[in-house]
Amino acid sequence: MFPLLAILLAGGCTMIGPDFTKPEAKVAEQWSDAKDQGVSRQPVRDAEWWQVFNDPVLNRLIENAYEQNLDLQIAGLRVLEARAQLGIVSGSLYPQTQTTSGNYSYNRGRRTPLTDRYFNQAGVGFDAGWELDFWGKFRRGIESADANLIANIASYDNVLVTLTAEVARNYVLIRTLEERIRLAQENIVIQQRSLELTRSQYETGSVTELDMQQATTQLRNTQALVPNLMISLDQAEHALSILMGMPPQDLAGMLGATGGIPDAPAEVAVGIPADLLRRRPDVKQAELQAAAQSAQIGIAEAELLPSFSLFGSVGWNVTDSGSDSMNDLFDSNNFRFSTGPSFQWKILNYGRLKNQVRVQDARFEQLLTNYENTVLNAAGEVKDALSGFLYSRVEAGYREQSVQAAKRAADLSMLQYTEGVSLYQSVLDATRSLASEQDVHAQTRGNIAVNLIALYKALGGGWEVRLGNDFVPAEMRRQMGERTDWGELLETVNDKAPELETNKDLWRRPDW
Repeated sequence: MFPLLAILLAGGCTMIGPDFTKPEAKVAEQWSDAKDQGVSRQPVRDAEWWQVFNDPVLNRLIENAYEQNLDLQIAGLRVLEARAQLGIVSGSLYPQTQTTSGNYSYNRGRRTPLTDRYFNQAGVGFDAGWELDFWGKFRRGIESADANLIANIASYDNVLVTLTAEVARNYVLIRTLEERIRLAQENIVIQQRSLELTRSQYETGSVTELDMQQATTQLRNTQALVPNLMISLDQAEHALSILMGMPPQDLAGMLGATGGIPDAPAEVAVGIPADLLRRRPDVKQAELQAAAQSAQIGIAEAELLPSFSLFGSVGWNVTDSGSDSMNDLFDSNNFRFSTGPSFQWKILNYGRLKNQVRVQDARFEQLLTNYENTVLNAAGEVKDALSGFLYSRVEAGYREQSVQAAKRAADLSMLQYTEGVSLYQSVLDATRSLASEQDVHAQTRGNIAVNLIALYKALGGGWEVRLGNDFVPAEMRRQMGERTDWGELLETVNDKAPELETNKDLWRRPDW
């Protein structure tokens, strides 16, 4: 039996199924817009990219969102779940069945010269069973679970990237709406003065009622814009409060007074397209999901082959139906044991097992294709955001010149009207154009910041802030620890961070 055992244990070095290799992804050597002024090919080094706006309120909002956002906490709990799942799978390398049992029964049987009709029976024992990892099935399971754990960490990072970008985007939207409301109110003051002038002239007979009614129409139209802008402002604040994980009324104190639209820096670093494979968590997640699925092929293939196990059972059994008494339970004569090897081989499975392998392989190929698609989408998002950022800056320059010209035209038209040189229609056109140009200019300035935020998101920045921190808040960990014995799993669990950061082959662990 011992030679057979040695052979079975030695066979545990076998690993059936394909070994995962990093999939290839087609990326350009550089961004097509990298030669534009204000774009640097230097690597993106700003982990906390939102600080480029030099806005303390924005910094504080993102810090609080990181601590309080509920979606991020759910993603953190999934990491803890995956770590516990890895612990379950890792236990499969050891004896899978380890059972201590005991029994007692009071029985009525047939009376014989040597036995009583009524007798007691008791037993105690220990059973163990160990399916050996002859084909590497269990090691493939650990490989899959480990890749799945790191994929969940990447998913957490992806949620964090989205969270920081959404907080920043909603903040810029709020500041842009505040600026648009301020400009509308300024134009309301200008148009009120214009109405007062036409009313005065109408009362003296200098102009007809038409001028006064046109001035009134323009004023009311401008005043009507403010409520719509206020609705949008309230909605943006509510959206931001959800991201912050707090009631809307608590957000006002954090926002404070109007701080103006955040200004973008003069230059932005975008690195090279290949950096996306190292920086973007969703790309890393897609890669690790494929790695986890690759191991499932080996698990399915192992079902085609025989499994080898060791079993053992020891125990004591006693009955007082004869000459023994219940006190003789642990007498050596009542000791029983059995041990030995066994094997099982699923035959005549009518193709079910082979088709299961094909199912796992098809799923693996889907995830490889999904990885390629994720890389392409990532590159497209960078290109779109970079184009939006660059062209928004060009547009803003023209819009600013247009606003200056519109201001001058409004002043001249009012002067000519009061002197009787021109009709009031020129004043209406000039003031209407001024209000429109100022509003569009404010939106364009906001678009510059929004596109820059989209660019940093597309480049995969922001997840680095969680390095060295726990995935769930301290209070939540305390509650979970009081409710359930989590052992060490509730301690700082982002020990995978260096591997994510350096883009190593995470699934090739030296202890496998």
